[in-house]
Amino acid sequence: MPNLKVKIGKLKLKNPVMAASGTFGYAQEFKDFIDLKNLGAIVTKTITLKPGQGNPAPRTCETPAGMLNSIGLENPGIEGFLKEKLPFLKKIGTPIIVSISSEKNPDEFVILAKKLDKIKEISAIELNISCPNVRGQKIEDRRQKLISQDSKATYEVVKSVRKVTTKTLITKLSPNVTDITEIAIAAEKAGSNAVSLINTLTGMSVDINTRKPKIAAITGGLSGPAIRPIALRMVWQVYQKIRIPIIAMGGIIDTSSALEFFIAGATAISIGTANFINPKITIEIISGIKRYLIQNKIKSIKEIMGSLKI
Repeated sequence: MPNLKVKIGKLKLKNPVMAASGTFGYAQEFKDFIDLKNLGAIVTKTITLKPGQGNPAPRTCETPAGMLNSIGLENPGIEGFLKEKLPFLKKIGTPIIVSISSEKNPDEFVILAKKLDKIKEISAIELNISCPNVRGQKIEDRRQKLISQDSKATYEVVKSVRKVTTKTLITKLSPNVTDITEIAIAAEKAGSNAVSLINTLTGMSVDINTRKPKIAAITGGLSGPAIRPIALRMVWQVYQKIRIPIIAMGGIIDTSSALEFFIAGATAISIGTANFINPKITIEIISGIKRYLIQNKIKSIKEIMGSLKI
């Protein structure tokens, strides 16, 4: 059998296929569809310091080859997560990556990372500095700007978190920038063990009958196959500029689209929107990657990473 093992920081994965944050809940929602032990890793829904109610409904709508969402980081808060969600996650036996974010002050990333650093069953921390559905984030005098839209702010947050945790650190990047490679370089310099990209693109949709936005927050995050060519281009660009691993996401819906990202330079992939369409898609893609490697007489997934021929 071909070797699907990959390493991200100190994190060792039996295969490079993860369930993406925000699309897999806290894993319990999918336990009746797949054997969770077969996944490379599970990235939890993003956790904030205090419980979050999220944005008003409607919060999702379908678009051509994709979907818009403006959930707004609804979650039970760190204490609720540790009490209500973590006990189940601990039992799975698959690496658990906890996604964290701040709603008001970037210092919240440090507080959250400190709390998670003490829990051995948590394998890694993902810094969600790129959620487009959170209002009012302030970085110095840069109002309404995502941390991931500023290389200096990205560096500061990653550096601060790096000081308080020895766990593998993954920084999630936004595509809503002029040059994503600048932000990736800043994350790497600050001590991130990997970057994950891309988060959703900002978009909107209008109901022509009511002449109102289809989601209450007006704009939301666009995901699904519609964004895959952009995600693939950004992964390839970032691969040219950094040495740390890339976890790729953005419209991966089958084995073929997954393989594109490895060829462009990804070390691992995260499956998001496709989970809503087919709850078994992660496992199907793992099997599909194995078949591809066997058919092409390739011994290890690492042989195709960054193998794009220009």
